[in-house]
Amino acid sequence: MNKDNYFGRLLALLLLTLAMCLGMYWLPDRLFGYKIKKVDLLSDIRVKPQSFLLDSLKQQLEKTDTVHIDSLAVRDSVMRTTGIDSIALAIRDSLYKAVYAVRGADSLGMHIEDYSVGHIGLKRFFSALNNRQNMKRPVRIAFLGDSFIEGDIMVADFRSGMQKEFGGRGVGFVPVHSATAQYRPTVEQSSEGWTTWFMLTDRKHGYTLSGMMFEAESEEASVSLKTTNRYPELQNVSSLKLIYEQNTQTEMAVACNDGKDTLQITLPPTSIVTQYELDGNFNEASFTFTKAAGLHALGIALEDNTGVVVDNFSLRGNSGLILERLDMSRCQALNKIRPYDLIVLQYGLNVVSDDMLQYGWYRQRMVRVIRHLQSCFPQADILMLGVSDRSKQEDGKFETMPAVLALLHAQRLAAKQAGVPFWNVFGAMGGENSMVRYVENNWASKDYTHLSFRGGKEIASSLLKALLSEKKFYDEAEKTVY
Repeated sequence: MNKDNYFGRLLALLLLTLAMCLGMYWLPDRLFGYKIKKVDLLSDIRVKPQSFLLDSLKQQLEKTDTVHIDSLAVRDSVMRTTGIDSIALAIRDSLYKAVYAVRGADSLGMHIEDYSVGHIGLKRFFSALNNRQNMKRPVRIAFLGDSFIEGDIMVADFRSGMQKEFGGRGVGFVPVHSATAQYRPTVEQSSEGWTTWFMLTDRKHGYTLSGMMFEAESEEASVSLKTTNRYPELQNVSSLKLIYEQNTQTEMAVACNDGKDTLQITLPPTSIVTQYELDGNFNEASFTFTKAAGLHALGIALEDNTGVVVDNFSLRGNSGLILERLDMSRCQALNKIRPYDLIVLQYGLNVVSDDMLQYGWYRQRMVRVIRHLQSCFPQADILMLGVSDRSKQEDGKFETMPAVLALLHAQRLAAKQAGVPFWNVFGAMGGENSMVRYVENNWASKDYTHLSFRGGKEIASSLLKALLSEKKFYDEAEKTVY
């Protein structure tokens, strides 16, 4: 065979292959409705724009002083509202700075970043824990979040850890109806005869922390709950509380513990958020309502009246911004019957967008949300959690979305501006591309966004360690200052 002819054919084949690869690289992202994966011959040596972007955003995260705070005015306000003098606040500041300098910048979510003056952002919560034996109620924690914690993901393990450490039993508040009931492992529930109203889509009604309200559809409605053995602290409780906000003449029948204990009552009428409590030893309860037209219920709490109670108020699709619309009077009524010592804010996944890297608007809105919550629940401390890692596919690989770092920076600045503690979930997961590891370990779903229960356990353990570490600092500071 002629060598020149063979070489010519080989060269033509190589040129044709190169032309095809270049052509495939210039294909559009989608063709006939199908996503096209591009062929990039230089992908292994090309420096991606996203890598520059991530580096820039990571540097931005280290600068938490880009929001101006009138520290003197804030300090005066703290002194007036808490009764703590300026010397005690200065000592606390010095102690905190000394401890923080030893630990270094917190990029791993190992400790709480307290942006309050004097670092007393969790003082009331820790005081309640230390004084829980003398309280006539449990120490209460409310988790407000989105689908990241629905079904009790993460919250279940955090609750179990807190109850092991400080006592208490029960799952706490359970809404009358939930779309996640079928896979929530911490309680079994069923309900019939209710219309569900959501704060996300409804502006007709006022709402409190759960963001949901359930209206009896007719004269009859029911809800049943049963404890589970997923965690030992959940198997039995000493208190059942029906939480409702409107009623005129409803008759209620309650069958407890497989029908062994029954009760027939006329539910007290009300036009504000209130509760009806049953004391005993419970592992199961069925509530049947008759003459129920006009009954508005929120949920049922299964708990002890000692130790720690952790309520999960997750609402799928919630960005957190709607909390600014919480009804003040309803929240104050809830606070009277169910006072909270700590409110944890977990939001961000419904805000992160590939098309957006500026979240100053979200920072400002969340500061207003925090201020409103502080007005509604003035005795509660507030802890803000940063957004978790979330990945997108880039050239066939899943990588952290740059928007995650941008939003995380905005959330941290919101916490500083509002003067509340902050915890870095992204860092606790392992930082950049940690979601990939979570998916590989089956700790997260393959949407590279949501945790599995196993992943939730990891985050809960890290949060619990961070809180207990902060409590240790608080206890030592109390001894030093006083």
